Amino acid sequence: MSASEVSSERTIELSLFGGPLYRLGCRLRLIREGTNSTALGLVLGILPWMVLLVLVLVEGFGHAFFSIEAVGAHVRLLLAIPLLFVCEAFIGPRFNAFVQEIVRSRVLPETARPPLQYEIARVARWKDAWVPEALLLLVAVLTGLGARDTDLVSQLFGAPGTHASGAGATSWTSQWYWLACLPLFRFLLLRWLWRIALWCFFLWRVSKLDLRLVPIHPDRAGGLGYLELVHTELTPLIAAISAAVAASLAPDIASGRMTFDAVYPVVAFTLLVDVVLFIGPLCVFSRRLWQCKVKGLSDYGALAEQYVNAFDRKWLGADAPSAEPLLGTADIQSLADLSNSVGIVRDMRLVIVSPKMLIYLAAAALLPLLPLVLLKYPLADLLAKFARGLSGL
Repeated sequence: MSASEVSSERTIELSLFGGPLYRLGCRLRLIREGTNSTALGLVLGILPWMVLLVLVLVEGFGHAFFSIEAVGAHVRLLLAIPLLFVCEAFIGPRFNAFVQEIVRSRVLPETARPPLQYEIARVARWKDAWVPEALLLLVAVLTGLGARDTDLVSQLFGAPGTHASGAGATSWTSQWYWLACLPLFRFLLLRWLWRIALWCFFLWRVSKLDLRLVPIHPDRAGGLGYLELVHTELTPLIAAISAAVAASLAPDIASGRMTFDAVYPVVAFTLLVDVVLFIGPLCVFSRRLWQCKVKGLSDYGALAEQYVNAFDRKWLGADAPSAEPLLGTADIQSLADLSNSVGIVRDMRLVIVSPKMLIYLAAAALLPLLPLVLLKYPLADLLAKFARGLSGL
């Protein structure tokens, strides 16, 4: 590879992180190496929670704040928000590495690099614009305005918009949680959904380029197998979503407002959303992979037929050599290699998903939901049953 080609590859860089909040984090030096925004996530999660804690203690809501009814506030601020930014640190370098990989491996030929650079520039304009984040913030704020006064937050801290005296009175704690904490969480979650939308658009545009997929590539995805590693790094985001869902269900289960059996449809719907968001984008290459597989089966099938016929004539036909030893001949190894190549083409995946990736994503989705089991089966009872089963008493 020439120096000019190396330089050209290095100039093709993709980043999905930008916008006003990202630039603010960079100015405050809470974002390192361009994508490591974990410190920013900790600040955005812990600081509002500390303000909420001070207001709770001052206004005397400590009995409610430290109960299971308020577990959602703790999980959203102290766990889910930091996980959203941990995911940035994990997956940020992977986005660019995917682009570098398809350029380096020649899956994207040199003639298709200008269109790729155009698509990257278009994504860069959108991810750096302030309008999308402003709209997302507006949606996050307006979403909570239609909430009913009988909401859990109203029961805990008083409902915004009521009088300052009497039952259910407005409190600074309630105002802070309603107008700052919840909109912040919604905004950051919507911000990630916007990035996923940009990523889906970028992958869709890449799928329209002149890709040179190789049907016998060992990744069984024509050379696009690196996408599997990219989406595996989304596990912190999946865990954040599941943790928020579990935290919203826990108070209802603990108080008896919801039966434990009602959790199963919610879990199923959560898994369905995860599949759509984190596996669905990989389906944009399915048509190209199918075309590659069909062409590969035709081309390598014809090659295999030609070689097998020649092999049969040479070793089993009338002109089979009598003096040449069969043991150790390279013809047999070549036949086996060709058979393996045809097998790889036959096993090509139409969706770039492996069982290992599915295990990672399922674990990230289900593990945060497991604590709900303790609400139906208390830990003490589970330990007692385990001890009795182990001892046989």
